[in-house]
Amino acid sequence: MVQKKATKAAAKKATGKKRAGKAAEPAVPREPLPAKPDQQGPETLTPTGRPTGAPRAAVAQSGAYFTTAQGARLYESDHSLKAGARGPVLLQDHHLREKITHFDHERIPERVVHARGAAAHGVFQGYGTAAKITKAAFLAKGVETPVFVRFSTVLGSRGSADTVRDTRGFATKFYTGEGTFDLVGNNIPVFFIQDAVKFPDVIHAGKPHPDREIPQAQSAHDTFWDFVSLHTEATHHTLWNMSDRAIPRSFRMMEGFGVHTFRLVNAKGATTLVKFHWKPKLGVHSMVWEEAQLTGGMDPDFHRRDLADAIEAGAHPQWELGIQTFPDTPEQSFEGIDLLDPTKIVPEELAPVRPIGLMTLNANPANYFAETEQVAFHPGHLVPGIDVTDDPLLAGRLFSYLDTQISRLGGPNFGQLPINRPHAPVNDMLRDGMHQTAVHTGTAPYRPNSLDGGCPFLAGADTGAFIEAPVALPAAAKVRDASASFDDHFSQPRLFWLSMTVVEREHIIAAYTFELGKCEEQVVRERVLAVLANIDPHLCGEVAAGLGLTAPAATQPLTEPDPSPALTQIRGTWPLDGRVIGIVAGPDADLRGVKSLRAAIVKAGMVPLVIAPTGGSLGTGKSPVAVQRTFAAARSIEFDALLLAGTRAVAADAHGTRDAKAGTPQPGDCDPRVLLLLAEAYRHGKAIGGWNGSAPALEAAGIAEDDPGVALADTPAAALKHVTASLAEHRAWNRFPTAI
Repeated sequence: MVQKKATKAAAKKATGKKRAGKAAEPAVPREPLPAKPDQQGPETLTPTGRPTGAPRAAVAQSGAYFTTAQGARLYESDHSLKAGARGPVLLQDHHLREKITHFDHERIPERVVHARGAAAHGVFQGYGTAAKITKAAFLAKGVETPVFVRFSTVLGSRGSADTVRDTRGFATKFYTGEGTFDLVGNNIPVFFIQDAVKFPDVIHAGKPHPDREIPQAQSAHDTFWDFVSLHTEATHHTLWNMSDRAIPRSFRMMEGFGVHTFRLVNAKGATTLVKFHWKPKLGVHSMVWEEAQLTGGMDPDFHRRDLADAIEAGAHPQWELGIQTFPDTPEQSFEGIDLLDPTKIVPEELAPVRPIGLMTLNANPANYFAETEQVAFHPGHLVPGIDVTDDPLLAGRLFSYLDTQISRLGGPNFGQLPINRPHAPVNDMLRDGMHQTAVHTGTAPYRPNSLDGGCPFLAGADTGAFIEAPVALPAAAKVRDASASFDDHFSQPRLFWLSMTVVEREHIIAAYTFELGKCEEQVVRERVLAVLANIDPHLCGEVAAGLGLTAPAATQPLTEPDPSPALTQIRGTWPLDGRVIGIVAGPDADLRGVKSLRAAIVKAGMVPLVIAPTGGSLGTGKSPVAVQRTFAAARSIEFDALLLAGTRAVAADAHGTRDAKAGTPQPGDCDPRVLLLLAEAYRHGKAIGGWNGSAPALEAAGIAEDDPGVALADTPAAALKHVTASLAEHRAWNRFPTAI
C-alpha cells in the first residue's frame, strides 16, 4: 500500500500537475546540475595515484533520484517512519538513522591554527631558470603542474572574520609527476619563535584567554603581549604583525614566503640554500585599520568572497615564485645573517629574488568541505631536488603537521582523500587503517619479497629516487641550546622599521597603541615599551604617549642598517585587475554616461557596481541601468574607488528609524548615506571622482576638489582616467597626515 502511494505521488510530480508557475518546485526528474564554469573539483585519481580518465564531475553526486548512501531510491524524506500518522517513530527507520548519524558527524575537528581559510585550484608553470640548482622536474621550463592553494588566518576559529589583524597562511600543494610537494608558508617571512618546542606556547598565548574564551581572532590582549615581551625573539614578527602586512586588502595582493631556508639539489648532487617567495602580480596592498574593522562587521567573509568573485569573473590572480639563493657553506649563514634562524630575513638588496615560475589560480573549489577543509599540507611532502635544513622550527613542523592530519582526518589514510591524492604512482606498502579506500592486491606488503614478484622495488638516483642531501653533521654534545647568532633579536626589527615610509610608521604606532591599550596589565604594557625602545626611540615614545606612560631608554645599542626598499608596500604602480568601482547615481544622474562608464570599467578588467537610492534599475526604455547596491546596503569597504554621476537624490528610507546611518537629512541635502560613503572612502585614501555637477556632494562631505586622489571632470571617461591613475598606486598615500 505504501509503495503504491509513493508510485502515484512520483507520477503526479512527473506530469507537472502540481506546478503553479516559475517559482514552483521542479517536478520532472533530471540529473544533477553541473558545476559552475568557475568551479572544478580535484582531478580523478585512484587512492594510489593512478589517473582514472574519468571527468572531474565523476566524483560528484549522480542520478536524478534521492537515495540512501547505498543507492536505494527513496520515495519520501519529509517524515519519519511511524506507527501511524500520530504514532511513535519506529527504530527500524534506517533512513532516519543514516541521515541523522551522518549529520552528527559532518564536522571534523577544526585546525588548531589556520582554521579559517579559503582556497582555489590553479596551475604552475616552470620557467626553467632554476635548472642549474635543482633537479625538481616541475621547475623545468614549460612544465605545467596542477596546484591547490589555501589562504588562512592563524588565530581565529572557522567562524571568525577574514580581516582581523593576524598572520596569513599561504600554503601551496603542487601535484607533481614525482610526488606531491607542499610549500607551507605565510604572508610574513619571519616567525614568532626560533624553536618548535615553543610553538604550543605562542599559540596558547595568542588564542583567547582560556577562562572566558575571549577575545576571538586577535592579539590585542594580555597573554599574547605577555609572551612576546618575555620572548624577545618574537619582536621581528610582532613588528610585521603591527604593520599593514597583517591586514591585507586581498589574498590576491598578498606576498607569500616559505619562511625557512631550504636546500636545493641539482642533478650532479651540488646543493644551494634558498628562501622561497611568492610575488603577487597585482602588487602588495593592505587595508587601513578602520577599513579592516568596518569590513569585519559588514562582511566577515570579505577575503574569501573577493578571491572567489575574482576567479569567477576571469580576473585570475597570479604570483611569481622566486628564490633567494645562498652558498651552502658549513656555517649556513649569509652576510652575517644566520640562515637557520626563522626570525631573520635576508634583505632583497643583498640577495635578489630570482623568478623561477608563474602560478595562476583559475578555478574555485566545487565543495568547501571536501577540498578546502580536508586538504592536508605537510612540510615533509618533498620531491627530488628539494630538501630541508636544520632549522629547529622546521624540524618540529616536520613532525607536527603529519601528527595533526592523523588527528583531524580520522587516521593515517588522509592522503587518499580526493583533494590530497598524489598525481604520481603510489606503492607504499602501507595497509589498512581507518578510511582505507584503496583495494590492495598481492600477499606480501613487505620487502624484500619473492611472493609478489619482488614488487615494489627500490629506486636509484638515476630513476628519480628522493635522496637526502649528505650533509656533514658537526661532532657535538647533546644540549638544549641555540647558536649565539640566535641571540640578536633587535637589529632586524630596526631594519624593518627604518625601511617603512612615514605613513607606514604611523600605522605601526597606531597598531601598537591600540593593541596595548586593550591589555589590562600595566606590567605587560611597560615590558613591551622596553622592547620597543630597543627598536627605535620615536616608535617607543609615540606608543608610550598614547598609553599615558613614560618611554624607557634602550637597553641595547641601536644598529644603523641600510633601509631595504623592498620591505615597503608604498611604491610603484600595479595592474587594476578585479578592482571594484562604485558608481553613485540616481534618477536625475547622467545615465548615458553611467552606461558608457560601466562598459569602460569592464573593458579595463575591473568591476563596476551602480549604487542608487533603491534597487531595481534607473531610467526607462529598452536599456535601463541595473542597480547593484542601494544607499542603505552599500558601504565604502567594498569599493576600491568611487565615481559620482551627479546626483542629489535622497532615498525614501533616509531616516534614522529605517537606517541609523541616515540620521535626519535636511531638505535639499544629499542622502546622508552617500556622504558617509564619501567620507569613509576619503579617510581610507581611496580615489574619488565625478562629473555632471558632483561638486556639491563632495563639498557636503567635506572633501576639496583639489585634494590628492580626488578629481572632477567634464566627462565620465575623463573622471575614470583620473581615478584609475590614483588606483594604480593602491591609495592616495599623500592624503594621510603624519605627525613626523
